[in-house]
Amino acid sequence: MSPRFEPTIGRYLHLELFEREHRIYVEEAGQGTPLLCLHTAGADGRQYRALMNDERVTLKHRVIAFDMPWHGKSSPPVGWHNEEYRLTSAQFTTMILEVMTALELDKPIVMGCSIGGRIVLHLALEHPERFRAIIGLQAGAHVDPYYDLNFLHRPDVHGGETCAAIVSGLVGPDASDAHRWETLWHYMQGGPGVFKGDLYFYKVDGDIRARVAQIDTSKCPLFLLSGEYDYSCAPEETLAVANSVKGSHVTIMKDLGHFPMSEDPDKFLSHLLPVLEKIN
Repeated sequence: MSPRFEPTIGRYLHLELFEREHRIYVEEAGQGTPLLCLHTAGADGRQYRALMNDERVTLKHRVIAFDMPWHGKSSPPVGWHNEEYRLTSAQFTTMILEVMTALELDKPIVMGCSIGGRIVLHLALEHPERFRAIIGLQAGAHVDPYYDLNFLHRPDVHGGETCAAIVSGLVGPDASDAHRWETLWHYMQGGPGVFKGDLYFYKVDGDIRARVAQIDTSKCPLFLLSGEYDYSCAPEETLAVANSVKGSHVTIMKDLGHFPMSEDPDKFLSHLLPVLEKIN
């Protein structure tokens, strides 16, 4: 194989968040309508690599993914060693809006998966005027705890391998070994306690069941795409959101799991591309 560069460009954004300086890693490719992509808990923006390398997407869209603070190539703030990382819905929302402002994104499409899929429901409810459309992947209004989070941050347990083991069953059974293990590698590389801190939002603070029916799709279209092989956000959870939100669009994607954009990009794009056509 001849050497080649991918079209993706990465840069570091210095941004003040919560009265502290942050160094946030941002990748992008393509041009046109901004498509802001939010990664899952404990992982990073590499999950959207396939979208940034697909001309069917990048010819019309500026695809952008940033690593949240503490994740991927983004650094935690100075003094991180003296605190416990714990993500809240208010912090998550503020972070996304501040990154949008810094990048001068005018009404982007926002797409998030898992915790990203949950927070886009908050954005649809609280800030619909800021977005052209909202796409939730594996988006449910809540999730019932099904394992002890304390195992994710213990000195006698390998945190990265434990995180990957916990999510390994969420990958669809038809994913290739290459895509499956790349997806799991992102989890193996997570910082100590970061996955656990993200799940505070996912399992506790981000529960939006009491408010999700208030989303007004006349202000911003809402599209929900969920893989059928997922016990973290089961299809029934996504369908419950769709049934609660008048005017929303929902597709349950056959043979896909919790990480559709990284576990089987081709199959995922067969569902995403028609949605992008409807938006544009």
